[in-house]
Formats: sequence, structure tokens, C-alpha cells
Amino acid sequence: MTKKAKYRPCCNTRLYPIFLLLLIPFFQNCAPKEKGPTPVETVIASMDSVLPVIELPENADPENRYWKGIDLEPKEPVLPLYPEEQQKLFILPEGYGIEPVLSEPQIEQPGAISFDGNGRMYVLELRSYMLTADSDNTLEPISRISRWEDKDNDGVYETGTTFVDNLIFPRFVLPYGKDCVLAMESDADDVYKYTDTDGDGKADKKEFFTNKYGRSGNVEHQQSFMYWGMDNWLYSTMNAFRVKETPDGVIREKTGFNRAQWGVTHDDDGKLWFQGGSSGLPSYFQFPIVYGTFDYEDQFAEGFEVPWGAPVKIEDMQGGMAAIRRPDGSLNRVTGSSGNDVYRGDRLPKEVYGQYFYGEPVARIVRQINPVVREGLTQLHNVYQDQKSEFLKSTDPLFRPVDMATAPDGSMYIVDMYHGIIQEGQWAQKGSYLRAKIEQYQLDKVIRLGRVWRITHNDMERDKTQPRMFEETPAELVEHLGHPNGWWRDKAQQLIVMSKDLSVVPKLEALAKNSKNPLERTHALWSLEGLGAISGNLVKSLLADSNPKIRIQALRVGESVYKKGDKSLTEDFYKLFEDENVDVVIQAMMSANLLKMPSLKQNIEKAMKNNKAKGVQFVGEKLLEPPVINSFFINAGPEITDADKEILEEGATIFNELCVTCHGNNGTGIAVGDGLMAPPLAGSLRVQGHPDYSIKTVLRGMTGPMDGKTYAGGIMVGNIEQSDDWIAAIVSYIRINLTNEAPMVTAEDVARVRAATAEQTVPYTYSDLMASVPQLLEPTSNWKVTSSHKAPNRIGGKASTLSAFNLEGWTTGEKQKNGMYFQVEFPEETKVTELHFICPNVWRGRRLPPLDTFPRAFEIQVSQNGTSWSTVYEGVGEESDMKLSFEPTSAKFLRIELSKNIEGEDEIPWTMREMEIYGLIQ
Repeated sequence: MTKKAKYRPCCNTRLYPIFLLLLIPFFQNCAPKEKGPTPVETVIASMDSVLPVIELPENADPENRYWKGIDLEPKEPVLPLYPEEQQKLFILPEGYGIEPVLSEPQIEQPGAISFDGNGRMYVLELRSYMLTADSDNTLEPISRISRWEDKDNDGVYETGTTFVDNLIFPRFVLPYGKDCVLAMESDADDVYKYTDTDGDGKADKKEFFTNKYGRSGNVEHQQSFMYWGMDNWLYSTMNAFRVKETPDGVIREKTGFNRAQWGVTHDDDGKLWFQGGSSGLPSYFQFPIVYGTFDYEDQFAEGFEVPWGAPVKIEDMQGGMAAIRRPDGSLNRVTGSSGNDVYRGDRLPKEVYGQYFYGEPVARIVRQINPVVREGLTQLHNVYQDQKSEFLKSTDPLFRPVDMATAPDGSMYIVDMYHGIIQEGQWAQKGSYLRAKIEQYQLDKVIRLGRVWRITHNDMERDKTQPRMFEETPAELVEHLGHPNGWWRDKAQQLIVMSKDLSVVPKLEALAKNSKNPLERTHALWSLEGLGAISGNLVKSLLADSNPKIRIQALRVGESVYKKGDKSLTEDFYKLFEDENVDVVIQAMMSANLLKMPSLKQNIEKAMKNNKAKGVQFVGEKLLEPPVINSFFINAGPEITDADKEILEEGATIFNELCVTCHGNNGTGIAVGDGLMAPPLAGSLRVQGHPDYSIKTVLRGMTGPMDGKTYAGGIMVGNIEQSDDWIAAIVSYIRINLTNEAPMVTAEDVARVRAATAEQTVPYTYSDLMASVPQLLEPTSNWKVTSSHKAPNRIGGKASTLSAFNLEGWTTGEKQKNGMYFQVEFPEETKVTELHFICPNVWRGRRLPPLDTFPRAFEIQVSQNGTSWSTVYEGVGEESDMKLSFEPTSAKFLRIELSKNIEGEDEIPWTMREMEIYGLIQ
């Protein structure tokens, strides 16, 4: 074994001479490595030997409470420790222990973990996070998703591969079946499916999964933690919607605003718990988010916001001296949080089962929270508040708990980024209090480390049964639905649903009805729902079950049955408005409200009159008079004017009069035998794509199979006799409703298509229709993108023309001038016809004054050789959202070039983001 250096934490000691460090051996608990300096030793070598002298910035008032009492004396740097040494500095309740399962150099800067059906652990490695105090190169494509296995079953993950490499600050990793994950990058809008098709542990196939999922901005303000909920929908932080893959594509439904940043988990009832970020607190957990956001003022017990970390001394809190508890230098109010888990394992004491855990990396703690439910409303209590302590804390200043999860072995894992700085560079700029502390202790030098820990208990061993779900049949997976470890139940349900194997339906129905284990019944019920095999009769029987938790699950599952047209459930739902259990009454009200059942208002008022429980009154009031919910984390959809609302109301009338008989009330299609009457419209990428697709279909009709699928209706009859306004109304309605989020169309759009398709006197076939509709051309590595300027659009961003195609954006970085250009060279001749892009007033990470950064005058040019050019469009910019159409033209090169200088205006650059190029694909 390689000998390693041993050294002490820097809080109370001096740097030791190098020769002493080399004399003291110890063994690192990880796989053998090649000879040479370890990552920890490399960090130490980068430390300056001269102690820094820090002075207050010129604008700092030493009497201000932000600065008052600050210690800026020269300090020895904070030194990283090997896992074995760090392990000694953790403080846990009596009987608990902690041990490393994976650490650097195998992984660097882990941000989150997730397990697949064979218990392999995927690690989100944020390798570009805060490598300098100025957050330089945050958006460099150097991050990765790695996958790790404990093949010898000794509790340490020794075998790993880089599953996906060269990512730009990835937002999440979600195992999605065998050898497959869902992931997306920062400043992107698309989620991709990455699959290992040849079994070498590295993804070699990348497929589009869904879009309109992201946002731009600081990496701490973007969505994260895509999560498979018990209801078989996929959720994430920030986004006020959920998505689900169906045989006809990924659909979407709106939800309440979760206001979360870093963490999603769920409890045994399937309720999602979202974790805040900068608040340092859980963000939303009161009720399932699909029913909306219910703001309950007393959701936190008194004193909940006070953390009780160990003395770390260095006082490196962004809030300045006012945020610090002296003399120990710990945090006096939670200010940052990341990662969460409702522990549902079976290898820790029963008293922690169902408890909520989350990390506060600024305070260097993991909190254990007890949810107390009274009269249907939940209040959170810090379990160790009376002892002025936390479940887990450390005197090591580099302990940064950023995620946690119930593991397949029944224990709980803690992800520790083990990093010097835990605040993005915009909040650590020169002249700030935090920057002074960073420099005083050289925290910016502690990078590229990271550990994953296992929480243990003296009274029980970890479960050494290694999952092998990918080798099991769906019938064998059903046996895990009653497992005492919630991870096994969740994963088995997910894989049963993904199998689409209906042979297990009888077995699942028997469990849902007769099992003595309520948790097994719950997962069997949701497995049936995910397979599309839940029956109205089963729901009706379970709505009358003696167990209130089962009645609640039956209400939630029953929503799917009701949406498919079984309105006979209405009376059964309303009967539970009078249930003896408060939680059942609340669920019944929320479900009926979600489904917009008839006579809803009268039934809610009746329930409130008969049941005075605080939760019933609270929810009833919110449903009768919905509050206006504002959220910083909203991904705004299409803007709707009063005139638009009138058009959409007309479209709704048309849809409900004519379209529902084939497409269903909610656009998911009417079931006919094993198929559908007509293709689903809900969450359809085709519907949300180029508007000409829907306009041509409604106007001229379509017949025959679609993508090889045959529908019982056979034909969509055209509506050529209807007015342009009529066509615009129904097309706009389906594009902006039915879980779709696409802009409306106008009567002028319809008139254009009507004229252009005058010779189309019979319905389209699907292939002919798609060949006539402009299709989005997805950028690939084979595209050669160049420009006259390459100014980075954001702090931490790399100058790149490719940024024009995502949410990061591209800019000239200087005043618009004649001849500035942006150019794409395609790998082969391509027929192009449209160019879309947005010109935001954001440049270099700063929001500009309200200045228009769209091109003032420009030409779109095409070429076959890059030398001889033809102009296909001349224009003058008038708004930030540019949609430019021209006659379909074959081109190897496409260029947009400015054709005049800006005269007499400020230094207005030309900016573009979210660029889309459309063409005709034969």
C-alpha cells in the first residue's frame, strides 16, 4: 500500500514541516493508485507559504455589523484531510458512525448521487465548480457523470467508469432503466437520454428526451434534481410542471411552484419534499405539489432557522459578522441548503424512519427533521434543537454536505463535496467580506476533492444483498414491492412500469386488494397506474378501504381513471368529503379540485361547514379563493393578452364540441381496444413544434398511420371551409393547453398556409405532411460554427459561437458594425427556410439597461462553397424575438451579417441566444 501523509485540521494548529508530513504513514481507504502525489498532497503543494495580510476594503465601515469584530490577522491556510482523518472530526448521536464509500481521486467535486436497479451508484461530478474565487471557467465542458460498483461487496465502491464525459455543469442524473440515465447541462433547454449500448460502462448513445426544461442565469439559479415520483411522473426543482414518457412521446402537466433549488425526495405516501437553496430551509412539502402551492405560515417550529454547527472558527459566512455566532465561528442562521432525503431504509434505528434529512453546507451540518402533523397540516421540528445540536456536524471546515440518499444497503449516504468555497463567485467578489475570508484562509486552493459517506449504527449491519433487478423478470420485481427498504420498493415499481409487461397485472391487483402490508399495497397500486392497467372498479373498492392511507392513494390513482373518462367516480370522491379522517377529506378536496368536478364549490363549502379541522379550513379557503402565487423560479410561458383569452375561449368551445370524441377530454386520446381513436395531443412535440404542422393538419386533414402507428379513427378530416379565425382559435387552443406550451398562431398565419397549400385538395399522409413542414435542425458536432466575434456572454463562460444555440447566448461584445457576422457550415447540403433567435439585454453576466440588442439591419446569405454568397432575406430588427422566414433554399453555408453601422446610439452589442434553424427534411 502507498504511504500517505497525515496532518491536522488548520483551525487550531500550525503548518507542519514537509519532512514531518512524509514521515507519518497511514492508509487511504480507496483503490490502489499509481505512485505520485495524491490530490490532497497536490492541494497542499499549491498553498502559498507566505501568510496573507488582509485589509478591509476602502468602502468597508468597521463599525457596521457586517464587518464589526472581523479578524483579518494572517492565518495559516485550511488544509484538506484524508478521509480517515476527516472521519475522526465528525460528531454524531450516540451509537451512530460514518465511513467512506468513495472518495477522490476516483471522483472530484461530487454534487449528487443516484442508484440504478443493480445498485450501481451514479455520481454527478461538478468538476468546474468554484475552481477560483472568481468562478472562472464554470461553464467549461469538464464535468462528468461517473458510475461506481462495489463488486467485492466490502462496502466500498472500487470499480468505476466515466459514464458521460465533457459536460457543462450538469444539472442532474436520473437512472432510467438498464444502462441509461437522463441528464441535462447548464444553460440548456433540452433533456437527453444517455445509454450504454455495448456494456462497457460508457454511454455511447445520446437521444433527445424532452425540451423546454431549462433556464439561463447563474448556475445556482437553474433547475436540478430530476426525480421519479411515486406517481410515475418526473419532477425537478424550480420547474412548475412535471413530465412523463408515454408511447406517444413525453407529456407535461403544470404543477404548483416548488421554489426549490437543490433537492427532491418523497415519503411513504408519495408526497414530494423540495429543498430550498439560499433560504437554508425546505421549500415546499405541505401537500403534493401537483395540487398547487399552499403557503402555510406556521410550517416551521420556533427556532427552526437556527443551526447548531460545530466550532469551525474561520467565520467564512457570506452574511458577514452579523451571521456568525461567537466564539465558535459557526453560522447563527441557516443560509444555504442542498440535498435532501426522507430516510426510508431498514438499517438505521426505527426512530429515524420517515424523518427528513437535509444538508446545510455553509454550517457544515446535516439536519434531522421531525414532521409533526396536526389537523392535516405539517410543521417541521429540528430533532436536536433542544440540545443545541444537529444530527451530523464536523469541526473540519471543508465538510460540505450537498446531497444524501437512502441507499440499497438500507443505510443513508452523504455526499460531501469537500471544498474550500461553497458560494458561487458572484457572491464572493473582491471587496466582499466573504472574499476577505477566502483569501485569509486560502479556501480557493482547496479544489478537486470529494467524498461519499455511509451513515451506520452499532446495532445493525448494512444489508449486503446486492440488487440485480435488471436480471429479474417483472414478476420477480413484484416481490420487492413489500421490501422494508423504500429504495427497493421505489426501484422495483419504476422498472415494472418501464417494462410495460401486463402479465403482472393480476398479481398486482391481488396485492393492492389483499396484502397486509400497506406499503406493498401502495406500490402495487401505483405500478398498475403506471402500466395503464388501473380499473375503475378497483379504485372504487379501495376508496372504501378501512385504512385511511389506502383511501388517500385510491383518490390519487383515481384521478388517472377519471381523466380517461370514468366520471362515475364523482360520487365516490364527494363521499370522502365527509370522511372521518382529516387527511382523507383534504385529499378528496384537492383531487376533486384538480379534476374540476361539477358542483365543486358547493361540496367544498359543505365540507368546511361539517369539519372544523384546521387543515380542512385552510385548504378549503385556498381552493375557493386561490391566491396569486409569485415565484422567482418561474419559467414563464407564452404571454396571454385579453384578446388572446377570447380566442382561446373560442378554441376551447371548438375542441369540446368537435375534438374530444376522438382526442379525449384532456387530449390523451380515446381508448379503443388496445389502441387509440386518434393520436394524443397532450404534451405533443409535434403540436408544440412548427405551427405549420397543426395548421396544415386542421386545415387540410391527414390520413393513414403516423410513425408506423395506426389509429382507429383512420382519418383527420380537413376544415377548409372554416375561416382563418376559426382555424387559428382551435390550433392556438391545443398549442397552449393540454399540457402544451407553445405560442399562439394568428389568422394571418392560417391565411399564409391556406394560400401556400391551395393545390392540396386531399388529406395529407403523415410522411408528406412532415416533408412539407419546416423541421428544427439540431446542432451536432459536425456543424462548424464561426463568427466575427467571440465575446463570452456570461461570467465564467467560455467564448463560444455554440452558445448562440443555448440559453447562455453569444454576443459581439461591442457596438454593432457593418460586416459583423454569424455563420454555420453544415456537414452536407441542407434545405433551410427559417432562422429564429432571441436578442436579450444581457451581456457578460450583467443585465443591461433596457437597450435593444437585436441587429439593426442585416442580411441572411447562403452559399454552397463559402465564397460565393446569395442573399435570401434582407431585414431590419424591430423586436427581441426574431423569427425570419424565406423560401426553402439548399445551402452548405448559412450566414447572418449586419449591413449597417449603428449611428448615434450607445455601445449596443448584437446578442443572440436560443437560435433555431429550420429546414425541410425529405
